[in-house]
Amino acid sequence: MGYDIETLQNLLKNDPSNFQARRELSILLVNQGFNEEAEGNLKYLIKYFPEDAELYYNLGIVYEKLKQFSDARKMYEKAIELSPQEDFYYNLGEVLVELNEWDEAISVFKKVLETDNKDGNCYFNIGLCYFKKEEKHLAMDNFQKAVELNPNDVFAYFYLGYIYQEDGLTNFAIQSYNKVLEISPDYSWAYFNLGAIAFKSGNLDEAKNYLLKTIQYNSNDIQAYELLTKICLKENDIEEILEILHTQLEKEANGDLYYCLARVYKFIGQMDEYYKNLNLALNNPYTLTFPKKIIKEEIKYIESKLGKETLLPQNQIEEYQTENLDDKESQEDTLEEDNIEDNENSEEEINDEFEEVSEDELEEDNQIQEEEDDDLEE
Repeated sequence: MGYDIETLQNLLKNDPSNFQARRELSILLVNQGFNEEAEGNLKYLIKYFPEDAELYYNLGIVYEKLKQFSDARKMYEKAIELSPQEDFYYNLGEVLVELNEWDEAISVFKKVLETDNKDGNCYFNIGLCYFKKEEKHLAMDNFQKAVELNPNDVFAYFYLGYIYQEDGLTNFAIQSYNKVLEISPDYSWAYFNLGAIAFKSGNLDEAKNYLLKTIQYNSNDIQAYELLTKICLKENDIEEILEILHTQLEKEANGDLYYCLARVYKFIGQMDEYYKNLNLALNNPYTLTFPKKIIKEEIKYIESKLGKETLLPQNQIEEYQTENLDDKESQEDTLEEDNIEDNENSEEEINDEFEEVSEDELEEDNQIQEEEDDDLEE
């Protein structure tokens, strides 16, 4: 018919049994995001045309958009039962990925490849399923096939980089991440992982540049700020990291960033600011991943010390353990559209590093306190 939504709705008011108008209206509603309305129309049509595979397929699309993946699966399976088509299988495969049904998804995507063995998206999705199953070599084979068929598959290149990085094949990882950035220059996670590789290799200036790029394109990448804090303390770039952290905290409070800021102030001996930001970190518990127990111990200790005459600035750069800082721990675990939920930023390792520092320093400071108390008793 070629009508718009309003025209079709008016037609149906006058003639509710105009199935062709209702079918076209359903498709328009799906395409324009009116999912609940589309669902009602498609269910109505299925009552009259229960053998129409396209209706089930379109209802599956609606449920997929509504994140009702189990219902979407049923609709796609019904569509395939009535008329096994490539598009039906492909959409079913994507839903099975969302449901973490890796083996079934692999089987369904391979079904698509039986009729079209040049479908790079299928190879990517099969690679993703093997990656989730921790079968890295099979994952890599399929990601490689995906980039052969589609040289601009940024996600396949990213996963290849991740696997190389995890396996310690740094040069191959760097090549893959650079390919990602060649295709998509604003891909922040590629910058982060390149920064993590440079940091582990001791190339602090290079790491810093990559991390600054990371927050340029994703100002909410907290792990990038944490690693930047470490680097700036090592390089004694105090003013720079203070400006970076304050700028981001002015936009949005974050417990982890307040803790990073506290560490900087402790480093330069501004203990009132150190104390203040420790408390601000605890006051933002939903965005705080550093151990609250350690922070509470730091607060308790500084409260006992603030009444003393002086606390000298820290003269030595804090040492951080960085043996396993290779990649970005998700975040997300969810990448809804691009399936990069496994791009892990090593959050646990970063937390461990700060925790080790805090415990060591507390132990050392407590020892000093005991010695001072002994002197007073004498």
